[in-house]
Amino acid sequence: MKLGSIRHTWAILAVCLVLLAGCQQPINPTTLAPAGPLDHGAGEVDNNKGGVTGCTEFVTYAEEGVASWYGKPRQIRKTASGERLDWNAPTAAHRNLPFGSRIRVTNLENGQKTILTINDRGPFKKGRILDISQKSAGDLGFIRQGLAPVRVEMAETTGANC
Repeated sequence: MKLGSIRHTWAILAVCLVLLAGCQQPINPTTLAPAGPLDHGAGEVDNNKGGVTGCTEFVTYAEEGVASWYGKPRQIRKTASGERLDWNAPTAAHRNLPFGSRIRVTNLENGQKTILTINDRGPFKKGRILDISQKSAGDLGFIRQGLAPVRVEMAETTGANC
């Protein structure tokens, strides 16, 4: 292969990579809350010890947007993390949160909350921030609607005896 054709090949490859990078769409959450303590996580009463636990919960990630759910028709496939999809498990798909992350999801229409684990990638439909299992959609009260406005929060707990 001639030196000119190698350079030509590399130039074409570089142009293709630049074009592909331009196709990536950034995630634009409608709101992103600042990190800080949550009111309901601080100073919870420990019934076993009769005192205050001293735990403080700090939100490290928050996002609001639309969630959808998936269920039985996709039951046999594997998730992006390699786990088998279980529509009865408290799991979710998010575009970039790390696998294994535990998130609190709140349905903004009815206030219902649930804790889910990220084990898949998605959703890939524009305007959605989260795909959750069918059971979790039931827990959040939006099976019939199929979509719901939600708040997604990931938090860390600090303090003694947490």
